[in-house]
Amino acid sequence: MKTIFTCIILFFTANSFAQTTISGRTVDQKGKPIAGVNIYIEGSYDGATTNENGEFLFVTTLTGDQVLVASFLIYETTKTPIYVADFEAKIIILKENINTLDAVVISAGTMESGDKARVSVLKPLDIVTTAGSAGNIIAALQTLPGTQTVGEDGRLFVRGGEANETQTYVDGLRVAQPYGASTNNLPTRGRFSPFLFSGIAFSTGGYSAEYGEALSSVLLLNTEDEPDQNKADVSLMTVGLGLGNTQKWDKSSLSVNASYINLAPYQALIPQNVEWNSPFQSLSGETVYRYKFSTGLLKLYAAFDSSKFDISQENINAVAKTRVDLNNNNFYFNTSYKGNFGNDWQIVTGMSYGFSKNRITLDLDNVNNEENAAHLKLKLKKNFSNLFKLSFGADYFTTQFNESFTANLGTTNTNGYNSSIASAYTEADVFLSKKFAAKIGFRASHSDLLEEFSISPRISMGYKVSKNSQFSLAYGDFTQSPNAAYIKYSKYHEFESEKASHYILNYQYSVDGKTFRAEAYYKDYSNLVKYDSATAEYNSIYNNNGSAYAKGLDLFWRDGKTIKNLEYWISYSYIDTKRDYKNYPTPVTPSFVSDHSLSVVTKYFITDWRSQVGFTNSFSTGRPYNNPNETQFMNGKTKAYNNLSFNWAYLISQQKILYFSVSNVLGTQNVYGYDYANTADSNGVYKRKEITPTADRFFFVGFFWTISKDKKDNQLKNL
Repeated sequence: MKTIFTCIILFFTANSFAQTTISGRTVDQKGKPIAGVNIYIEGSYDGATTNENGEFLFVTTLTGDQVLVASFLIYETTKTPIYVADFEAKIIILKENINTLDAVVISAGTMESGDKARVSVLKPLDIVTTAGSAGNIIAALQTLPGTQTVGEDGRLFVRGGEANETQTYVDGLRVAQPYGASTNNLPTRGRFSPFLFSGIAFSTGGYSAEYGEALSSVLLLNTEDEPDQNKADVSLMTVGLGLGNTQKWDKSSLSVNASYINLAPYQALIPQNVEWNSPFQSLSGETVYRYKFSTGLLKLYAAFDSSKFDISQENINAVAKTRVDLNNNNFYFNTSYKGNFGNDWQIVTGMSYGFSKNRITLDLDNVNNEENAAHLKLKLKKNFSNLFKLSFGADYFTTQFNESFTANLGTTNTNGYNSSIASAYTEADVFLSKKFAAKIGFRASHSDLLEEFSISPRISMGYKVSKNSQFSLAYGDFTQSPNAAYIKYSKYHEFESEKASHYILNYQYSVDGKTFRAEAYYKDYSNLVKYDSATAEYNSIYNNNGSAYAKGLDLFWRDGKTIKNLEYWISYSYIDTKRDYKNYPTPVTPSFVSDHSLSVVTKYFITDWRSQVGFTNSFSTGRPYNNPNETQFMNGKTKAYNNLSFNWAYLISQQKILYFSVSNVLGTQNVYGYDYANTADSNGVYKRKEITPTADRFFFVGFFWTISKDKKDNQLKNL
């Protein structure tokens, strides 16, 4: 009896630990074996790694229905239902993962910087180490193809579009007032310092359906997700001072910086082409608070700017100079949340608010205007697979603008508008293979002020022709409300949205620190605003019968590897454009466009001197202007523009930097255009005055000191 009982136990034990052999081969879609694939039964430790012939073999004690997993870095992970007893000498086919680093990336119209960018044409350092940029994000972007240098304005003009056709976003939320206040022929700057931004995407056309109310371009600024350590920054400059501090905790962090700028010392040392009654002064600050949840990141960003100046400018139509006394206060706030929920869903939501108030005295007249603008956003995204991703969302823009004009001893006239725009969009990323991808979507908007509804399709595609090069195509329709200078008179006139269609063909090559881009484009404008008077007034007659086109070629080459310690890029743009808008009697090239533009930017690190030196040379052909002494409209052309700038950053120690820069080293006498008299003199000649820079050169010297725990971090990336 004991013997029988022992046999029964041994029988069941043997069956409990019976082993089955699992074997097979892994191959790619062309039938070639794949070595190093990890093969295992889901939920167990039973598995093996394929050999050089793609073969695998292991034993398991599991039985019945199971799931066999095959995973490898550059291939999609597969899960194959199997019946253990029958799985032997089987073949598993793996598909290439289209999300690997060398997969196609749609690049038509978009240039990115930042550590997270798949293909960068700029690095975070570049935004301010570019000679001549003087810490201005906009000035650095003007060295890229597709932009125009409009020295008397200072804003971004992109591919034949006016500056107001470019929209700026911080962490995906619109900035209604991205530039500092200025006056006629006095250049402005971007409001935001590069101190808190980790990445920039600059799209010159064909951008995503996620972004609206922009006819020509969008500039996306992304704040840092997480600082690396606690630190403090001190900046002592010939034009002012700056302070910054970052504190980091377990789940949150706070970054703050503030600066005071006063150009009085600079204006006293360098001869000025205008008369400053009071120098430009500004007090500004920015802060970012971040809190990391288990499934997402919350950011709060706030920036303020208060500036003023008092200037007297020559007036071709008067003996006395025109005096402009301007005070501006600006505040911007946004909060954003990006996180994951459910089954592979992602949510991006937030709101922004911008406030700007100007108090301007023009001789004895007074102009006051105030703008309140808000943006609410919700976006949802889901990756249904590696081959299909869907995003959709909604936007709501609201703007309130009021302006009053009080003439000397006269009455006060008021104008303004209230606008609300509700939009919804959807967009799909479709990856047909590792070499071919497409983004298809549309945007629908309704404007209560203009009482109109619009649908704007967008589509872009990319095809990888080799490991390091690809082609991209993009098409899109875009709409934008007319400039505030016009629709502030909407109580007297009816306006329609201005429209543009973009067609873009892009080629990009990138390998080992070298990038080449070539992009051809065509833009077709319609519904542009026209009026019948010398300037836009409340009693002008307006219509939306204007039109325009812009076509051209942009080239970009960057090399940071060929010559040790030298990094440089060259950008060239050619544009052919004509506009029939404003009070133009015939379609012509507008006054802000140069047919040819060329920028060469170099940066060289001299190890023995512990220095980085840089040169930037910007050149553009002459711009059109209208000479009333000639019968043909806009027949004049200025001389070519040229500006050679230099900077030098010297590391006194690891965390202390001495920085020097000078723009227009050669002292080139650049002319941006001409102001003509409204009436002819006794000889029948309309006299003119050159529009020139406020000064021939700009000098800057600064000392920058960083205090951090690791005693290594410095502000070189912010200079």
